[in-house]
Amino acid sequence: MTKNVFIVAAIAAIIASSASAQNLIGRDTVAGDRNEDLIEAIEDDAERELDRFGNEGRPDGFTGSVALRGIAQSGNTDTTYIGIGSDMNYVFGPNGIELQLNYAYSDDDETDAEESLFYGLEYTRDLNPQFFGFAKLQGSADSATDAQFESDTFLSFGAGYRVFNDADRQWSVQAGPGYRFAELNDVTDGDVSEGAFGVSSDYAHKLSETVFVTNDTDVIWSESDTVLFNDLALNVAMTETLALRTSVLTEYHTEPGTAENTDNTFGVSLVYSFN
Repeated sequence: MTKNVFIVAAIAAIIASSASAQNLIGRDTVAGDRNEDLIEAIEDDAERELDRFGNEGRPDGFTGSVALRGIAQSGNTDTTYIGIGSDMNYVFGPNGIELQLNYAYSDDDETDAEESLFYGLEYTRDLNPQFFGFAKLQGSADSATDAQFESDTFLSFGAGYRVFNDADRQWSVQAGPGYRFAELNDVTDGDVSEGAFGVSSDYAHKLSETVFVTNDTDVIWSESDTVLFNDLALNVAMTETLALRTSVLTEYHTEPGTAENTDNTFGVSLVYSFN
């Protein structure tokens, strides 16, 4: 998960997809020339600003990004994996609506096909440059046989505060009461339907003109279980609209029942932004 890994991958992809009749023998190789051109292009054309949390600093209108990754293997083992992530935002004056989706599908010879979905739909309204109010619907659905929860949904409202909000670093926190309802895979345990309290943190830090790290955390306390969702990602901009993203999506339960208390999803994605 370093900047050099992504730059090398992009260089290899561009070189492999370009045909050339130039002489490949000599001190100044075609690969070397193109590497220099690509690095210059990254430095000149791939400057990105971090997303603003809440609505402060965001232009009116629609922005967003979509990420896609896939794996297919045949032969001794047949394996299929598809992952899709999206982050859509619409801002109108002090109001903002954000929709986040993360879907994964996997199938192989040894197990049945499995699907998982993480989602979040949030409305925010700025009260001043530092404080904002929100209403949020978030949750997950998982068809894996070893997962404790078939679905887990939390509806909440509350207030938030922007700790940092500058060009290189943004961090906002928000909290509020809500209601949680979940369906358990083990029907003998019964379903969850109870009041709860949630705390969220969104953090982003620009490390260079082309590299930034983000970490989004949600913690939901309720009587039956406390659940934590954490999405840690490293993003490397390749052009003004394309970036490579590595991520670790973690789901943790304090009361997992017969299942493991932690699930981790690792991914490498090509992200297209249409800001």
